[in-house]
Amino acid sequence: MLQVRNGTVDMLGDLFDRYQVPLFNFYSRLTGNRSMSEDLVQEVFFRILKFRHTYRPGTPFRPWMYRIARNARVDHFRKQRPETPWEPEMEPAVHLADAAQQKQESSLLHRALMQLPSEKRELLLLCRFQELKYEEIAGLLGCELGTVKTRVHRALQELRQIYLDFERGGQAKGKNSAGSERVPPPGSRQ
Repeated sequence: MLQVRNGTVDMLGDLFDRYQVPLFNFYSRLTGNRSMSEDLVQEVFFRILKFRHTYRPGTPFRPWMYRIARNARVDHFRKQRPETPWEPEMEPAVHLADAAQQKQESSLLHRALMQLPSEKRELLLLCRFQELKYEEIAGLLGCELGTVKTRVHRALQELRQIYLDFERGGQAKGKNSAGSERVPPPGSRQ
């Protein structure tokens, strides 16, 4: 990134080769939309080039890139109404003996993840799938380390509850990412 910052912009290709897949996975799990994810990845690298002068030497590149990624997503949704339909081809490939069971569990997990509010979904994706450290996430979000740990814990608890509700054959309670009410599972008490 220092080379790109200092004017060797052809080095952006190396950054693209290294980070396009993790960014695409971040966006696809966050939005559930393949074409939007591809567009957002392109936008991130355009912005990296455009704002390369704002990169500070000595700072980790990944958190800086994910800050740009978050801003690109926010700007995208400001321009148009968010959609979060899950595209089945975006589910990860399964190579286990009990593929049917694993596929069902993976599908439930993805459905549950899409039911989380976007802030919680983004937080879990950053720490669990993009493997950013809590310290990096705290810097990215502009909050304390303890706040990040608490938010991750709460998001995981909520994800677990939604997953268990889906596993029982119901619909999770609360609001989904589109803002509409979720229906509680049949026979449950509120």
